[in-house]
Amino acid sequence: MASSSLLKLSCAAFLCMVVVAPHAEAAITCGAVAKGIAPCLAYLKSGGAPPPPCCAGVRSLVSMATTPADRRTACGCLKTSAASIPGLNYGFASALPGKCGVSVPYPISPNTDCSKYDRFLPPFCP
Repeated sequence: MASSSLLKLSCAAFLCMVVVAPHAEAAITCGAVAKGIAPCLAYLKSGGAPPPPCCAGVRSLVSMATTPADRRTACGCLKTSAASIPGLNYGFASALPGKCGVSVPYPISPNTDCSKYDRFLPPFCP
């Protein structure tokens, strides 16, 4: 009898996890996004070759943003950050993913509506 109750409880707990999981909030934070792109600031203003810590940060963001909620959050954080960086060159920003070996299937622009691209990886869209 006790094992039957335990089995029912386990099944109920599992079903709750399955139902709640798709509606989870984004795990990525704007702090994590800022930390990831901070080494890229000089490149984003002046171009050239992005430093290795910059590309490591970009790749880290890609690996962290695994859900649509994560990608929307990361994108929103990047757009907000980009708007506050004086001298940011969007041409350099657009080239950054390729220079870091990451493919981005949408334009990197302040006008990008990231909600339309949340099913793709990576999340980088300032």
